[in-house]
Amino acid sequence: MIKSFFGDCKDILVETVKKLKNSDKRVALARIAKEYGRGGKSFVAKEFNAGRDTIRIGGHELRTGITIKDAFNMRGRNTVEEKLPNLTKHIKEVVDPQSQTDPTFKSTRLYTRLTITKIRNLLIEEKGYSDVELPTNQALNRVVNDLGYKMKRVSKVKPLKKIPETDAIFENLKNIHEEIKDKDNIVRLSIDSKDRVKIGEFSRGGRSRVGRKALDHDFGDKYITPFGIMDVKANKVDIYLAESKVTADFMADRIEEHWNKRNSKGVENVLLLDSDNGPENSSSRTQFIKRMVEFSAKADIEIILAYYPPYHSKYNPIERVWGVLEQHWNGDILDSKNTVIEFAKTMTWKGENPNVTTIDEVYETGIKLNKKIMKVYESVIERADGIKKWFVSIKPDKCKKIVNLELLL
Repeated sequence: MIKSFFGDCKDILVETVKKLKNSDKRVALARIAKEYGRGGKSFVAKEFNAGRDTIRIGGHELRTGITIKDAFNMRGRNTVEEKLPNLTKHIKEVVDPQSQTDPTFKSTRLYTRLTITKIRNLLIEEKGYSDVELPTNQALNRVVNDLGYKMKRVSKVKPLKKIPETDAIFENLKNIHEEIKDKDNIVRLSIDSKDRVKIGEFSRGGRSRVGRKALDHDFGDKYITPFGIMDVKANKVDIYLAESKVTADFMADRIEEHWNKRNSKGVENVLLLDSDNGPENSSSRTQFIKRMVEFSAKADIEIILAYYPPYHSKYNPIERVWGVLEQHWNGDILDSKNTVIEFAKTMTWKGENPNVTTIDEVYETGIKLNKKIMKVYESVIERADGIKKWFVSIKPDKCKKIVNLELLL
């Protein structure tokens, strides 16, 4: 029957009709059904794999000449946002106080540690929604993701805050690092004191291939604090291990020792120190500024203190060394000072072992200058506009005028 109706052009006709879209296709199917006669709708529906309703609508368009507009956007159920127009606003209100920005600040995406179930409960508790009224967790998850939130593990190294000066500080760091990278007279050191390490047979939460057992408590009063200096240009690392507190004087002594060991033959005359604005080496720590001023005068070098903004110390290059050290000793039990020393010596940074030195000297804590003396030291240093606490320049010519303490009395 189909052969006699279509003749030899059946395959061509079927293929051509299938390529038509919307009203053109409906009208073509309706015309074929009309030409077929009685039972035409069923015949065409079968041969062209089309619905009878489609052919019926095409017949209406063929008779009236009125094209029926396809409203695909009106099909299906209403979206959650249409049913609950205030939902997105309320989600933001319960999530934003417990979220943080992208730690790289390269996007506006927010990261939240809240689960969808927790968000659902907050909407019920704080915004008065009923459990039945809210969409399923799957639909709610889609809305949360569309708003720009994404589940991400919160790590202690992620920046939790951004101060007004953060962008300016990073821009300044970028500019100074770019400016000095090819200058042979400038030494760039990254310094930092790692969290102190408890000595004893204590579990440290890592894993070890050796089945050693740790004590069932963490009582103990023995600690070692690593202090690191990285030569950023040369990728060389020095690690100093101290049982006493790492004070401003401790850091200043290590910086001076490192400089004095360099065989620069007078070529190097500028020292750039990258660091976080920690309590012992910040630009408001009077004893540290005093020591840097005296060092500048004695060594006849310019010293630049370039600090990373608060909550962003992980960008300081030496911090990566601490990450490698943690991975190196991992879950092993640090039961003695010698164990810590050997682990520090056997770690590698850029394929080389660091220079490791133990410091036995005990440093006095709490040393600071009175306001009158500090005012004199402050007069010979230069602070950058807008980011005064985070960028300090100390020039030897000015420093030499006050290194004689008799001038301060």
